[in-house]
Amino acid sequence: MAAINPASASDLSDKKRSSLEAPDPAVLRPQSDDEVGEVRPVVEMNDYEKQKMAEGEAHFHRLGWKRLTVVLIVTAVALGSLSLPGAFATLGMVAGVLLAVGIGLVAMYASYVVGQMKLKHPHISHYTDAGRMMFGRIGYEVVSVMFVLQLVFTISSHVLTGAIMFGNITDNGACTIVFTVVSAILLFLVAIPPSFSEMAVLGYIDFASIIAAIFITIVATGIRAGDLPGGVSSVPWSVWPKDDLSLAETFIAISNIVFAYSFALCQFSFMDEMHTPQDYDKSILALGVFEIFLYTLTGALVYVFVGPDVKSPAILSAGPLVSKVAFGIAIPVIFISGSINTTVVARYIHGRVFKGSVIRYVNTPMGWATWIGLDAVITLFAWVIASAIPFFSDLLAICSSLFVSAFTFYFPAIMWYMFIREGAWYERKNWLLSAANLLSFAIGIIVLGVGTYASIWDITTTPVAAWSCYDG
Repeated sequence: MAAINPASASDLSDKKRSSLEAPDPAVLRPQSDDEVGEVRPVVEMNDYEKQKMAEGEAHFHRLGWKRLTVVLIVTAVALGSLSLPGAFATLGMVAGVLLAVGIGLVAMYASYVVGQMKLKHPHISHYTDAGRMMFGRIGYEVVSVMFVLQLVFTISSHVLTGAIMFGNITDNGACTIVFTVVSAILLFLVAIPPSFSEMAVLGYIDFASIIAAIFITIVATGIRAGDLPGGVSSVPWSVWPKDDLSLAETFIAISNIVFAYSFALCQFSFMDEMHTPQDYDKSILALGVFEIFLYTLTGALVYVFVGPDVKSPAILSAGPLVSKVAFGIAIPVIFISGSINTTVVARYIHGRVFKGSVIRYVNTPMGWATWIGLDAVITLFAWVIASAIPFFSDLLAICSSLFVSAFTFYFPAIMWYMFIREGAWYERKNWLLSAANLLSFAIGIIVLGVGTYASIWDITTTPVAAWSCYDG
């Protein structure tokens, strides 16, 4: 958010109060890319700009903890739930369950740390600001690149999922490129609303859609398994990892589970719109418990019903007809969830480019023109990536290894050690928290190193052409 001069800062300090009172934008000062708190030049504004800025402040502080939970679920659950059964098939039931629950608990704690960081340092608007606090100006720029790339890669995953969905529903043999273009256009259109509060309204539709699609997939695969000779007991699922499991296969499966818990990336951005940021912990608890339960149940049941040949995304294993129905119901998930990621990255870039200007509030003709143009550019880049990496599991794995490992695991641990802990890390009162953050850091670094190697190896050795046609 734009900084206000000290004389008027108190008007906006309590986000529970109405923000309709216009601060004095005659002395509005833009955000700086350098250290927080430096003296910055004054920008004079006319009455029209003062009014639009006040309206913008009110518009972008309407998010409550329930809507925060919705947008967090929407950003995390959509693609993650579709990749879990395939990960279970690779790792086996025991390792699959342990990792789904264990990584979920660590991710939930790390996300709690992210919220603590936001409350302690309210000026943080996006993860990039935390990067500057941890590593200085260079860290700010590096984390900015990681932040943008991770969100664009996630949008690409939705472009690819949309292409798979259209190919599955139509059975018309059209080339993947046609479906990726259609998916990208729909993602662009849904991303036009600039406020997370507005996107949360669409998130309720998204939430109902993903629950229905998962339920249909579980029931359909269960019925198909029951119709086999010998019933469900004849499905060759295994408690242990599959035979001759390579290091690359192992970490692609683990990285897909990590990707499923990637909600911390957008948390600073979402919390910056909350009218009561202190309520964030309710959202994290609700989201974490919901995700762990949903992922473990979905991964385990679909794997038991389908066996080692389960496909990724899992909807493809529901049978030709039912998969069409499930994909049709999942259409809101694919495009609403993907578009929220577009909104997050666009809000960061738009706010940085137009810092200190009323344009950043997207409530003027120039604001809307630049916002829509930026959405289009971001979606175009995501489409290019989706077209270049047409493998669902590998795309999720490389996202997790390079970026989610940092934003969800080792960055929050660094924040705790640098800014949140009270007293020395080795003091008795900090033993448990020090251990928890050390575990989070270790998970992140291992996924970064080994997971990146595994993802790149699998992409370069999989003999599938990037522009192949969908064969149904």
